[in-house]
Amino acid sequence: MFGGAELGDFLLTLADATWQTLFIVLVSLAGGGVGGLALGLGVYLTRPGNLYANALAHTVLNIVVNFVRPIPFLLLLVILVPFARVVVGTGIGNPPVIFAISVAAVFGISRIVEQNLLSVSPGVVEAARSAGAGRFQIVWSVIIPEALGPLILGYTYIFVALVDMSAVAGWIGGGGLGTYAVQDGFRRNEWTIIIAAVVVIIVIVQAAQFLGNFVARKVLRR
Repeated sequence: MFGGAELGDFLLTLADATWQTLFIVLVSLAGGGVGGLALGLGVYLTRPGNLYANALAHTVLNIVVNFVRPIPFLLLLVILVPFARVVVGTGIGNPPVIFAISVAAVFGISRIVEQNLLSVSPGVVEAARSAGAGRFQIVWSVIIPEALGPLILGYTYIFVALVDMSAVAGWIGGGGLGTYAVQDGFRRNEWTIIIAAVVVIIVIVQAAQFLGNFVARKVLRR
């Protein structure tokens, strides 16, 4: 059990670790989300018969996604350390963790984006083309709005995956709840810290899932 001062230090450290986890995940989701949307659109739009059909581009993009996506995140984290030193200026701490998670998210999100865009009815696209809409206009005013609800659920799923990824940040000196649970909890046999970190992670995931479901329902009911 904690005394008064120890409880205060415990709560402050837990709050700091929680903030670091949220910061890592949200920044990574922002970077990976934009990159994944662009890559997923590229794979979808270059499919045979689609708006920007290009067999070579579609094949290359598919190979790139299929090559990177299966790499276990821990190995990807190690592989990307030299690139992180170039991009973010360091291979230790939260910046390279965010860089690695963003890269992993790009390829995970791209496949989710492609799959969700495939659910858009070709008839809707054809109707827009018949009405004289240009290809770019169809993408942004027809295809993405039609798939927005499933896309929100897909991004919610990725958010939860990124929380899992952030738990290995300690391998390269990053912070967050995973590092806190391992270094201050597991290695010191402080199970109160481990349980508290796990509970906070569960709360974060549940809150994100609730918010994602809520927004997706609102969008789908438009």
